[in-house]
Amino acid sequence: MSDKLYDDVPGVEARIKELQKKEAPLPNFGPASFEIDAVLFGGLVNSIAAVEAAWGQVAEEIGQDRDEVIKATHGRRASDNLKKFKPFLKEHEIDREVQKFEQSILDHADAYENKRRSRSNSRTSSQGSTPASSRRGSAASSRRPSFQQQQAAALFGSFTPLDKSANSSRANLSSSELTRELARAKLTAATDEAEIGTESSAVDLEEDEDDLSDLGADMSVQILPGVRSLIDSLPEGRYAVATSGARTYAYGAMERAGIVPPKITITAEDPRLGNGKPYPDPFVLAARELGFDPKNCMVVEDSPSGIIAGVVSGATTLAVCTSHTQDQIERCGPHHLIQNLEAVWVEVLPSGKLKVNINPSRITSEIKHDAMTDVGPDFKPSWARKEDKKEAKAKAEAEKQAAEATA
Repeated sequence: MSDKLYDDVPGVEARIKELQKKEAPLPNFGPASFEIDAVLFGGLVNSIAAVEAAWGQVAEEIGQDRDEVIKATHGRRASDNLKKFKPFLKEHEIDREVQKFEQSILDHADAYENKRRSRSNSRTSSQGSTPASSRRGSAASSRRPSFQQQQAAALFGSFTPLDKSANSSRANLSSSELTRELARAKLTAATDEAEIGTESSAVDLEEDEDDLSDLGADMSVQILPGVRSLIDSLPEGRYAVATSGARTYAYGAMERAGIVPPKITITAEDPRLGNGKPYPDPFVLAARELGFDPKNCMVVEDSPSGIIAGVVSGATTLAVCTSHTQDQIERCGPHHLIQNLEAVWVEVLPSGKLKVNINPSRITSEIKHDAMTDVGPDFKPSWARKEDKKEAKAKAEAEKQAAEATA
């Protein structure tokens, strides 16, 4: 096989420019099934808030508009972005700058996790000793999940971040062992919830969750809903990761999410790549390394650049709304669009082919979009909306007290 990833470079570039106009026909939003050889993941985790924070720092450093820099960098290799926004960097300095930048993403994620864990620990230690308060404390603590509950969320669908500190002892669990452990954790969590049983406790829990809003945007590295069960259902050698991240971030993020990187993991600095996304190179290379034609593969992506790369590679491209809203990605040319991968399951056919099944009604997780940019001037992330809610509640209480004092 030729070392060249594709021949029609002008045709590829023209197709990319066409799709970047976001005028492509709408994808299929409903149930579907089709056969493929392999699955090519553009990513398995969500850490967009930490990524945007890191690019925000770059914007401040170079004196450019934060939102414009973030918008221009989504889904693209850090090396390409740094060359664009820091043209003064010499070629031999790029790798070091990429490593430094990607470590800053992980640092943002770790700092948030440390603050969240500290908040959880201090809240637990401050719980009262009465049976009722003890139950409320136990329930609130269950909302700050143990490792088992976090792993259960990863399998059954949630955006709860996985505790990095517990990864090492369980990283090599077999699929059946992991399933049994997760089932026990889910049952424990369900039992804890059932013990709350009162409306006042439910209110306490809602306020307890709102208390995290002062930590800012959730910058933790989170496994995407449905990813765990999907990759567990795929035979070895039938899926790969082709990410815009270099090794520092790609492997660091997967480790924090409790994911064992597949044997074929294409990262941004791979010397065989001529270009990064939105060029199709990462997916074409990943398919070739698995031994398949990308036209017989399925690409799973959540960013505009990644979706375009998947479409141009010739693969059946499945867009998921795990970092961007539907209207941000539906016109980028994907063949199918769903909210998350809980809608997808795969069967291995006697022929060896993989049958992909899509049914959006299977989705049970809350839909969450973390992208801060390209969503209009009035957009506020969930943590900011919670802060507004707290301020409104405090204002209403102050007005009530003032009225009572006057009366």
